[in-house]
Amino acid sequence: MTETMNRALLPAGLHDVLPREAAFEATIVERLMAEFALNGFERVKPPLIEFEASLLSGPGAAMATQTFRLMDPISQRMLAIRPDMTLQVARIATTRLANEPRPLRLSYGGQVLRVKGSQLRPERQFGQVGVELIGAFQPTSDAEVVLLAYAALKAVGVANISVDLNVPTLVPSVCRGLDLPEDETTRLRQALDRKDAAEVAAVGGKAADLLAGMMGASGPAERAVELLAALDLPEEAEADRRRLTEVVRLIRDAAPDLMLTVDPVEHRGFEYQTGTSFTLFSRGVRGELGRGGRYRAGEARRASPRPASPCIWIPCCAPCPIRRQCRGCSCRSGRTPPTARGYGPRAGSRCARWKRWTTRRPRRAGCAAPIFSPAAGSIRPPDHRGTGAPFGRPADVRRGRQPSPLSSVERHDGKRSGGRLPVGRRG
Repeated sequence: MTETMNRALLPAGLHDVLPREAAFEATIVERLMAEFALNGFERVKPPLIEFEASLLSGPGAAMATQTFRLMDPISQRMLAIRPDMTLQVARIATTRLANEPRPLRLSYGGQVLRVKGSQLRPERQFGQVGVELIGAFQPTSDAEVVLLAYAALKAVGVANISVDLNVPTLVPSVCRGLDLPEDETTRLRQALDRKDAAEVAAVGGKAADLLAGMMGASGPAERAVELLAALDLPEEAEADRRRLTEVVRLIRDAAPDLMLTVDPVEHRGFEYQTGTSFTLFSRGVRGELGRGGRYRAGEARRASPRPASPCIWIPCCAPCPIRRQCRGCSCRSGRTPPTARGYGPRAGSRCARWKRWTTRRPRRAGCAAPIFSPAAGSIRPPDHRGTGAPFGRPADVRRGRQPSPLSSVERHDGKRSGGRLPVGRRG
């Protein structure tokens, strides 16, 4: 008995996911990834482990203390296990996809491992799903990422969602504008993270009143924007404030019912963000569901900020119904519209709207968006024969039968299916 118990013991922060929870987690992940695909984000799959020098360069340096390392016996170089997939997608975008036209929309999902969990979330290994919108610099791109994360969570049944907007660069901009020394700025940063008004007043010097006003502006978005507008901020910080105001306006216009708050002095967890950032919460869920923000990536493109992916931990408690309606095109009948030769875009070309390869032969139902296969439980792009088969030939052809024009598109057994974003244990 003692030997069996010892074999079942796992390190702190790690756990076995048993069948029921594992199936539900996979369902949520695939449903979220489907939402991303329908919004034009193409999936990439980076490796679990890579060279430490690559993973922890640039913005990845902020995750160095959370990264497991080991020696590669083949190359004799240090490897690092990814603590965050955002860093890997940024590397892919600035190397292998450097010549792709911008803006570049990428999505991803997989497991990550960190040295230490948080007080609210002690898990050290968890699933992460997100998107990267690369090469878009307008406030509309910040709002797009926030609204996509909100819509994806709603699609899997998460209720009472709230978004907290932050500007991690605002306090450093104020301190630089007022010529505060570096050590004083660090002490102020720590005091503001603790929301310690007395410490801010004691060490703030000439910036104390301004920083106290910024700390008091935290709360509902409309009120926060008004209070920040009344403050006399340095010019560099004023640019951040104007951008935040525009992002709030765009989000409010698109989602008037979304609970939106602003915390202009929050910095914890946004160490490598360089612009507007956000955190997602849901009433009754332990800790945050996810977070994201704007950052810079690439040595040669250091001056190119890009919105980062939301990293979302989904509680295993929400229903996940399948949507039979195709949202990747104009059709509302539940099946996809014809897109093959003679019925839509030129055969072998890309759909101008969804950037997916069209089919090479006519069929009654083609789709420029990904196809859900209930049997496989995954999202797949159409292959050259117009079905959801993964490796060239449709599944029906491999079995010696004529392919059905609706293979992997319309066949459905009534079971739940899923999407993708970072997934965790029950809240």
